[in-house]
Amino acid sequence: MSNTPSGPGDRLVRIGAIVFLIGTVATMATVAPLFLGTEPFPSIAYAVCMLMGLGFAIAGAGVLKSIAVQRRQARASQ
Repeated sequence: MSNTPSGPGDRLVRIGAIVFLIGTVATMATVAPLFLGTEPFPSIAYAVCMLMGLGFAIAGAGVLKSIAVQRRQARASQ
């Protein structure tokens, strides 16, 4: 465990990574039947794959939040 304090956008980046990983697993699960020649999953399974994009957007928001706070701190110190 690291002793570094978490920044303002770190929690969003972590949540985004988790959501992205869930979407990745869902994508692999929905694509597997295409290669295995089995019955494809219902449409809702493909909707869960959209979590990849959502997780990426959440993580990106965390990075942008961190950048904004660092800019404010840099301007305040000048």
